[in-house]
Amino acid sequence: MIAVVQRVTNASVEIDVNIKAQIHAGLVVLVGIEEADNAEDFEWLASKIVNLRIFNDVEGVMNVSVKDSGGEIILVSQFTLQASTKKGNRPSYIKAARPEVAIPIYDKFIAAVTTQLGKSVQTGEFGADMKVSLVNDGPVTIVIDTKNRA
Repeated sequence: MIAVVQRVTNASVEIDVNIKAQIHAGLVVLVGIEEADNAEDFEWLASKIVNLRIFNDVEGVMNVSVKDSGGEIILVSQFTLQASTKKGNRPSYIKAARPEVAIPIYDKFIAAVTTQLGKSVQTGEFGADMKVSLVNDGPVTIVIDTKNRA
């Protein structure tokens, strides 16, 4: 799994001109799932995201997690994160998990993040054409790949 974690002051996800998700301070997490991903990947990634200390403490040092700050999270599935750009100029999405594999993992990932955070998270809609709007705070953007956790 690959996640792009962005610290935001506010964010929303729109589908067909309707707001599907909206938060104030917190994280927008774009998630790309590949065929080889499993429970170990989504459990580790959920814990890493919720406990990542990227919010400022009282001294202005990034030392507080989204969980400890009381922040919110929007999770958005994004298969294009699994793009391979090694050959040519048209990305290949061969590593991206097919919906029948990705949807159950995505749903379990949402549940794991909810459990780790201790409150519900908002989401986009798997496979939908979404418009994601956000104000990146900092900017702080971190890419996490579960295959590089050793």
